[in-house]
Amino acid sequence: MTFNDLVTKVRGKVCSANLSGVPFIAIQVNITGKESGVFYIEIKDGKGSVEPYEYIDRSCAFTVDITNFNKIVDGKLDPVAAYTTGKLKVDGDLGKALEFSNLLKQANKK
Repeated sequence: MTFNDLVTKVRGKVCSANLSGVPFIAIQVNITGKESGVFYIEIKDGKGSVEPYEYIDRSCAFTVDITNFNKIVDGKLDPVAAYTTGKLKVDGDLGKALEFSNLLKQANKK
């Protein structure tokens, strides 16, 4: 999977999720390794956006390799387990990270 494929996949997941009632979340995702890059996920006013840019005023930042983030997005790797085992690093508001984790779980149940 390429970095651009991952961004497109995350955009599809976020934009297809029920975002009504979801509070403001702004997450920067730093992908490490061979397919590295930076993108952000923003949920605001019931709408989601995913763009391949840095997000300066973010709630938190994830740092993870592309393989593990792909597993997290697909629901094959629990984000909390990834965090506790060091596969996922979170800088900033852990509460917002958990909210995003719950949103992904909801999207994967569809």
